[in-house]
Amino acid sequence: MNPAPVVFNNTVLRDGHQSLAATRMSTAQMLPAAPLLDSLGFGGLETWGGATIDASLRYLGENPFDRLRALKAAAPNTPHIMLLRGQNIVQYTSFPDDVVEAFVRCSAAAGCDVFRVFDALNDARNLGTAIRAVRAAGRTARGEICYTASPVHTLDRFVAFGEELAALGCHTLGIKDMSGILAPAVAAELVRRLKARTGLPVVVHSHDTAGFAAAAYYAAIEAGADAVETSIQPFADGTAQPDTQRMLSLLEHHPRCPHYDRERLLELRRHFEKVYAELGSFTSHANERTDPDVPVYQIPGGMISNFRTQLRELGMANRLDEVLVEIPHVRRCLGWIPLVTPTSQIVGTQAMLNVKFGRWKNFAPAAMDIALGKYGRTPGPIDPEVLRVAMERTKETPMEGRAADRLAPRMDTLRAELRTKGLPADDETAVLYAMFPQQVLDLHAGRKPAAPAPAPAGAAAKPATPAKRFRITLGAHRRDAIVEEVD
Repeated sequence: MNPAPVVFNNTVLRDGHQSLAATRMSTAQMLPAAPLLDSLGFGGLETWGGATIDASLRYLGENPFDRLRALKAAAPNTPHIMLLRGQNIVQYTSFPDDVVEAFVRCSAAAGCDVFRVFDALNDARNLGTAIRAVRAAGRTARGEICYTASPVHTLDRFVAFGEELAALGCHTLGIKDMSGILAPAVAAELVRRLKARTGLPVVVHSHDTAGFAAAAYYAAIEAGADAVETSIQPFADGTAQPDTQRMLSLLEHHPRCPHYDRERLLELRRHFEKVYAELGSFTSHANERTDPDVPVYQIPGGMISNFRTQLRELGMANRLDEVLVEIPHVRRCLGWIPLVTPTSQIVGTQAMLNVKFGRWKNFAPAAMDIALGKYGRTPGPIDPEVLRVAMERTKETPMEGRAADRLAPRMDTLRAELRTKGLPADDETAVLYAMFPQQVLDLHAGRKPAAPAPAPAGAAAKPATPAKRFRITLGAHRRDAIVEEVD
């Protein structure tokens, strides 16, 4: 066992509020806490990436690069961490290599030190460009292994993927347990084997959605994990990461228990309790409690409340259980894909369609793209009948190779388009415009996002989502409307 104290990274400024308050924490609400977080000696502060870039533009009217710079200035001594969706950057589709490279350069220049790079299918071909760009920028590339459970996902397979990530040049490895289903014994064995086979430090990132993330952390620490990721109440536990104070108490008298000043942590909790109250329109008690069904359906924590909302809008409020049962079937037919952005949204949409209209009668275009290999290599085979239907409806054959290889460079085109609109043509603006064109136009025009409607007095707050929501209109999936969830 590694005798050194385990390191805690803190996620309250990114995954904590993404998981429990729809990513609505503003930079102004973060800045008072940043120096105190910086003083505690965490291994890293997760401050960017995931849904924060989308939410900053779409709902808060903020320039996300300005947020990163402000937080870096307020917390200069602790590495800043971001979550990067590989070739998807922070969106839901693949982007050309030059856009990915420019985004990483800009993020590094603005203050990002550690890039958690993942692909929804664990397809290493979708990660190489981002990892090389992180290394070229002189920053730390943390290759994430998206953990899931299925008949085709074995420990051998996860370890082999870890070896692929090491070969691509990752400095560290992360076990990314987006659904909170990593059992303690599995966590320990996976940590031991990854460290033995790659020699790289291993970080464990989980969610307490099913109630055993803290136990998984404990087992991983016993097995030699170098770091785990915690948050701060009330942006902790439930669908977020375990609370820092809770993990310190759990490790009390353990030889690897780290020291973090509990008085300062209490001061931070008091600050974030005020912020949590201010964000009451975006919080829900349903996200604060554990859900024993999560290991069965493996839905990331932030999705279940959205399911309830959308089913109610479709007049299907009484059919949630049917949709949940349908999710494993859709996963099997689509090659047992992990459920993480964007695949979780795609599988959830298809499950709703199957329940409402009959299996595969209405085939979501994004689900057809998965069947046709446009998102990458699926872990298992596509169901032959589902593949036949997808080919018939699209008149296409399955794609071979990496999707981004078919994409022409775009940076020059993006800069030219920005100039024609009278906007700055720098790389920061260009990469944001590539992903969120309307929101960038609104930002530079000074158009503020509409304020959310307050929750009715005495009523539970309606769960909100930080990214574009999916809707089912006339039974068809809307590509430009997709639910963001915990990642």
